This record gives sequence, structure tokens and C-alpha cells, in this order.
Amino acid sequence: MTNNSHPHPPEFDLKHTVHENRFIGMWRMMRGFRFQYFGATASAGVAAGMKTATFLLIQYLIDDVLGNGMLNLLPWVGLGFVGFALLEGGATFLGGWLAAQTAEGIALRLRNYLFDHIQRLTFSYHDRTQTGELLQRATSDVDTIQRFFLQQALDVGRILLLFLINFIAIAFINVRLAFLSVIVLPPIFAVSIWFFKKIEKAYEKYQEQEAKLSTTLQENLSGVRVVKAFARQQHEIDKFEVENKEKFRRGIRLLLMHASYWPTTDIIAGAQMLGGFTLAALMAINGEITVGDYMAYAGMLIWIIWPMRNLGRLIVQGSEALVSYSRVSEIIKQDREPLTEGTHIPHGELHGEVIFENVHFAYDENTPVLHNILFHAKPGQVIALMGPTGSGKTSLVNLLPRFYDYQQGRILLDRVELKDYPRAFLRSQIGIVEQEPFLFSRTIRENIAYGIGREVTDEEVYEAARAAAIHDVILSFPEGYKTLVGERGVTLSGGQKQRVAVARTLLKNPRILILDDATSSVDTETEAAIRQALDNLMENRTTFIIAHRIQTVMHADQILVFDKGHIVQQGTHDELLEEDGIYRRIFDVQARIEEEVEKEIASVR
Repeated sequence: MTNNSHPHPPEFDLKHTVHENRFIGMWRMMRGFRFQYFGATASAGVAAGMKTATFLLIQYLIDDVLGNGMLNLLPWVGLGFVGFALLEGGATFLGGWLAAQTAEGIALRLRNYLFDHIQRLTFSYHDRTQTGELLQRATSDVDTIQRFFLQQALDVGRILLLFLINFIAIAFINVRLAFLSVIVLPPIFAVSIWFFKKIEKAYEKYQEQEAKLSTTLQENLSGVRVVKAFARQQHEIDKFEVENKEKFRRGIRLLLMHASYWPTTDIIAGAQMLGGFTLAALMAINGEITVGDYMAYAGMLIWIIWPMRNLGRLIVQGSEALVSYSRVSEIIKQDREPLTEGTHIPHGELHGEVIFENVHFAYDENTPVLHNILFHAKPGQVIALMGPTGSGKTSLVNLLPRFYDYQQGRILLDRVELKDYPRAFLRSQIGIVEQEPFLFSRTIRENIAYGIGREVTDEEVYEAARAAAIHDVILSFPEGYKTLVGERGVTLSGGQKQRVAVARTLLKNPRILILDDATSSVDTETEAAIRQALDNLMENRTTFIIAHRIQTVMHADQILVFDKGHIVQQGTHDELLEEDGIYRRIFDVQARIEEEVEKEIASVR
């Protein structure tokens, strides 16, 4: 989307809207839409003025036209009523349209910003934040803020104008009636503020529980195959019902608070109106005001009491918007990952020399993951990482694209400190095939071409697919490369997904390859095909392979064996077999397994 078609200035950073005072924050969020908001408020003022003018016209009709027998003015009075009604309706429509422009525009900008912002947050933030919580804040909380600007923020101005205009009009009729008409306001505001504090806490708890429910649903849908495979549907249903019942309980509490507010304020407002009508009637009987004054006063009193009562309602409902603002602000105020921060971008291509010098890394201070990592990968070498689960292999390769930054030591890429490279540049030069590849709900061709920031030809896609040993498989599908991949790639087998992911990475043509157990989901024959293709494509590229099969890593230039965050062995396959350590034990176990499998096959034959 171009800037010309974008309804909001893309350079406006919503981080500037974050403020400890949430009212100030909401005001800042209106930047770019304040003209529409004030236009909507002014339109509401015109509509309020027309309503008051209608009541004053009723006074004129009764006291002057009918009272003095000037029946010839009745058509003009009738036209006056029609004119006021048309002006009120037109102003109300214009105010609603401008309010919709304000609310929808703010919500559009906020959703776009959150989507962009969440994608640019650090890996560590996503590690500690649940997906369901982010979804809740980017949807439900944004909708609450949208309703605030659509209704509540506009209604505040409208109600204040209704009160001011009608109060002044009543004061012109009788000052004593005007002041007696507003004695109810302090009790209404006191009740509203009390409910505001209670509902704010209740709504925050309700939103927190709804986020938990969203997380439970999201996890269940993502893992539906696991649920079915282990026949754990009832367990998941029971877990969902527990969270759903808690949401029901908190929702009932919230609704009861809202329901309690209305009867309380109804009683106060009803008493005020009854008292006002009674006093005005007595004054009319005693001749202190005219019958027309009484009729006008009766109409305008309603538009003083009920708007003020609704202002209290807005104060109560505004508490929900403030809670949602706080929840959204917690995301907005998070610092983005600085993708372009860095001083060094090489003029030519990277060579791919990687040196780890006494590198220490921890996700947080209490959980160290890597200790004193020291090795040298020359350009074009294949570095294999082996070791038990949780020994630090994946953590190490995650340092290369700067998904995380190490705390001690140095990592040099082509003899330059890794932290001197911008993250965006590093990630454009590094290709990753993960252990569990993620495919989007798009065509196979789109998934393969996903990592390229330019238009690619069909032949380029086919070449990458051939190298990943998936081209012939794709052509066997009825739609070929236009075959739609189901959510998370469920329409493909594990091996097919893995090979599509390999093709996606190879098409990127990176200088450094990271294969995180990339052949774990394929059979031996397919692995051999991918291995042969990768051997050709890894030429002049530095490659890091995480694997558990000896057969996968035995031809690597260096094999690093990890245990509890330490490199406990380092060397080639032949060198490590000469040592008494983890590598030889793994080799012996896998050799015995293969031997037993071969014996079992021979016995069947």
C-alpha cells in the first residue's frame, strides 16, 4: 500500500501515545483524527441546540400563539418544528459519520501498528508471552478502544453540550428551577466513580481470563493431531470447560456490576425528575411561570437528568476502555528489535568465516546455556553439532542471525564482530531449515519463494525444488506448484514439508546455512537424495548442521559434541571415534541398532 492510499501517516509511532495517565494516552492516540472528533462534537452540539429550540418553540406555541389566539402563525410554527427536526437529524448523521471516521481510523491504525510491532519484537519477548494473550490484546482490546472513540468519547461532548444548553435555557425561564434541577448530579457522580473503580478491576480480570481461554483454544487447534493421536479429546474438553466456566463466573460478576448501576441511578434520576415536575407544576399553578414555561421546562429537564445519568454510565464504561488501553500499551511500549542497527555492511559477498571466542550465553541471568564456546569455522566448511537434547546446539546457531545476543566473549564473522552487523543484513545472508518447518496456508510455489524479497522465475523455483528432491513429488499433485498447502502444511507429509522448507532456504542462496536436524523427518532414501543435493549446494558456503544421526554428520569438516552447554569433544568423524566419549558411545548405539534391524529383516526374508 502506498503512502497516498494509506489513511494515516505511517511515520506516526504509537509509542508516543503511551503515558502513565491513561486519559492523556487516549488523547494522544487521537492524533490525526482530532478534527473529525471535534467536528462530530460540534455536530452533536448543533443537534442538542435544535432539541432545546424545539422545547422553546413549544413554549412559544402555547403561551403566544395559542394563548393570544394568533392561529395564523400555526403553519409557521409547524414549519419550525419540521426545520428543527431536519437540522437535528442532519447534525446527528454528520456527527455519527465523523465519529465513525475517528473510531474506525484509530482502530485501523492501531491494528496495523500492533501487527507490525509484534513482528518486530525480540525473540525473548515472544518466548515469555503467550500467543493467545497477544491475539486477545490485538483484537478484543482494540475493539473496546474502538467502541470508546465511536460512542463514549463522542457522547461525553454531546452530553456536556446538552446539559449546558438546556441548563442555560431553563435559567432564562427561572433561575431557581435551573439550580434545583441539578442537585442530583453529585450523587450520580459519586455512584459512578464508585462503580468505575469496581468495574475497572472486574473487567481487567475478565480480559485476562478471556486471554487464557484464547490461548487454550489456540493450542488445542494447533495440536489437534496430537490430541486425536492420543485420544485426549475429553481431557482437552475438560480443560477448556474449566477455563470457560471461570470466564463465565467473571463475566457474570462484571454484568452484575453493570446491572446494579442502572437501578441505582434510575432511582436517583427518577426522584430528581419527580421533584422537578412537582415544583414546576406548583409554580405554574401559583402563576410564577406560564403553562408554556412548564411544558418547555418538563422537556428540557429530561435532557439534563438523563444525559448526566448517561455521563455516569460513560464513566463506568470508560473504565473498560482504559483497561484495554493499558493492555495494548504494554505491547506498544516494548522495544523493537533493532534490525538496521549496526556499523558494518561488507561491500562484496560474505566469505562465511565464523569464529567463536570464549562465548557465554544465557536466556536470563539464572539459566546459563552456553559456556566458553571456542571454535573456528573456515569459509565453506561444514560444522556438525551433536549432543543430547537441551545441550545448547540450537541456542548456538540462534546466535548467528542474532535472534539472541551473547553476554560474554566474541563471535567474529569474516573477522568482524557479529554485533557490528545489522540484524537485517545477517538474516539476509543466513538460511535456516528448522527441525519443525512452518509452511503457510498458501501454494507450494509461494511457500518456496517466501524467503525472497523479489519476483522469482518458475525455473528458479524448480531448480531449488529439484535440489531439495521435491520437484517430482510436486509435479505428481493435480495442481502441481499451485497446490494449496493446508494450515501449518498439514496436507503434506513430514518429509515433504521438510523438503519444501529446504527448497525455500536454498532459493534464498544464503552464504551461511543452518540445518537444524533438517533431515529428521525423511526416510533414509530421501535423506540420501537431499544429502547429495546439499553437498553440491553447500560448496563455498559455511554450513552448520544439527543432527542426531552419525550418518548425517560423519562427513563434516568439524564435529562439535555438546553436553550441558559445553563443547566436550571436537574433531572429525575418524578423530572422535578414536576417543572414549559421547560421540563413540552414540556411534556404537546406532551401529548396534542398525545391525539388529538388518538381522530382523534377514530373518523375515
